[in-house]
This record gives sequence, structure tokens and C-alpha cells, in this order.
Amino acid sequence: MTRENTTLNTASTDAAPQVLCIGSVLWDIIGRSPAEMRQGSDMPGRITRLPGGVAMNIAMTLARFGLKPNLLSAVGRDTEGTELIAACARLGCGTEHLYVSEDLPTDRYMAVEGGNGLIAAIADAHSLEAAGEKILRPLLDGTLGSRHAPYEGAIALDGNLTLSLLGDIATDPAFAKANLHVAPASPGKAERLRPFLTATRGTLYVNLEEAGLLCQDSFTNSETAAQALIARGAARVLVTDGGASASEACISSGTDEVITQHPPRVTVARVTGAGDTFMAAHIAAEARGEDRPSALAAALQAAATYVSGEPPL
Repeated sequence: MTRENTTLNTASTDAAPQVLCIGSVLWDIIGRSPAEMRQGSDMPGRITRLPGGVAMNIAMTLARFGLKPNLLSAVGRDTEGTELIAACARLGCGTEHLYVSEDLPTDRYMAVEGGNGLIAAIADAHSLEAAGEKILRPLLDGTLGSRHAPYEGAIALDGNLTLSLLGDIATDPAFAKANLHVAPASPGKAERLRPFLTATRGTLYVNLEEAGLLCQDSFTNSETAAQALIARGAARVLVTDGGASASEACISSGTDEVITQHPPRVTVARVTGAGDTFMAAHIAAEARGEDRPSALAAALQAAATYVSGEPPL
């Protein structure tokens, strides 16, 4: 039987975090080379290990914008897990609601990037999937909320959770009053967001490929993709198309009112985590009270700054 400790005193004791970040919290192991690479390339470069995972990347960016993120995820009670929890706390991310497992290892993500972008990546997030609904206990047992008194704040949710768990979140009364922001984590997990289309819940953050997978279609621009997702049942979407464009649409304004903007042109120095930065910056901009066009512009600027390798703030 798995034993856990969900009351670690390694972070802020704020009773009501401004944003709950639910999903993967792991170690990112990234190898980067400035040279262009292809299959079989063997190049000099740098290898780093940093706290990562979609939920963690979003939380770190929210903290840099002055918000108070709190993590709901799973880590192992191992050396890597202990080091990861301490690193999260140092970065301003609340860890007191993490599920800490005795028999599941801490998850990891490994990627190789060249001067021409991401070459390959492997996400080992099996512990998060195995932990399942245990990571949501604080939202069900009254710690942060319950089905009778739902949590009413913002939630950033990533698609590294299982399809069944994401389906529960889309329809569970415990999440009925939450301001949900949802990302698929990767194109391979895009279809896990389908329950949010069916339930017309949340703001979905997807790229052009992920939009195509959700709509079972292909698109040549972000505006058309955003319109198609709203027509499919999405409540609100933000669709990015790399350095070409990004579009935002919501069901309340219909499929005709789509806001499309173009990101600043920058030299690409890194790509892993850019989508998470975009999402977090958009959440932060709306928390500041910015309107739809301003929030989209702020998110694009933050993502461009991140991709360029410049300090985020």
C-alpha cells in the first residue's frame, strides 16, 4: 500500500493560493547544442537538470509574475524527490499539497535541442499517472475545496493526467466554480482534452498540431483552428502557431470574433517550456485585469523573451 505525506512544510503557508497548478512536476534533463542537429548527431553542448514538468513550468512563471502558485502533483520519497521539493520551494512554488509516495519514483523528462529546435524528447511521467486522483485530495476533502464548497480560484491544469481523471475534472462539481486553464502537455496527449470540449469547460491552450488532433482536421493558421475548436464545443481557446501567429476565441463572442496577433521576431535559443511560459503569462495578465487583446500580447511577448534566452522578467 502506498503511504503519503501531504503536509510538507517547505513552502508558503498561504491558505488560499492564487493559482493551483495541477499536473507534472519533475526533473527536466535538457541537452542543448548551438549547432543544427539531426538523427544520429553527436555534438558538443550543455546538459542541465532543472525543475520542470508542465505544471511546474507554469508555476515558476506565475511566481516570477508575483502570483502565488501552489502545486498539486506526485513526487517520490526518494533523493530526487526531496531535492525537487526543496527546489520548488526556493522558486516560490507552494509544495504543501504535493502527494509524496513511498513506492513511486520521481518523474523525469529528457530532451535534446539543437540550433534548429527540439530534436527528440522522452517524458517519464508514469508516477503522476499511477498516483491518479490522490493528487486531487486537497480539492475534495475540504483542505482547498470540496463538492459542497468548490474551489473558486484559478487552476492551471496539464494533460499529463490520465484521460479518465481529466474527464472527471471536466464534470466534477468540485471544479464547477474554478477558473480552469488547460494545456495538453504535448501533441501526443492532445486528445486527452476532449472532455473539456464535450463539457464546454475551461480555457484550452493548444498549438496548431494539437488543435488539428482535437478537431480531427488540419489547419494552416491559428485563426481557423480557433474557430474550429469553438465550433466543436470549446468554451475558450488560445491557439499558437510558433513564430507565425496566435489566436484567442471564446464561445461568448462566437466564432467570428477571433483575436489574432503575431509574436515578436527573435533568435531562437531554446524551445522546451515556451508553451508553458505563454500560458502562465496569459493567466498572469488576466489576473492583472488586462483585456483580451492585451493579455494575448503579454503572453506572446513573454514567450518570445523566453525563446530568445533572455531573462524572463
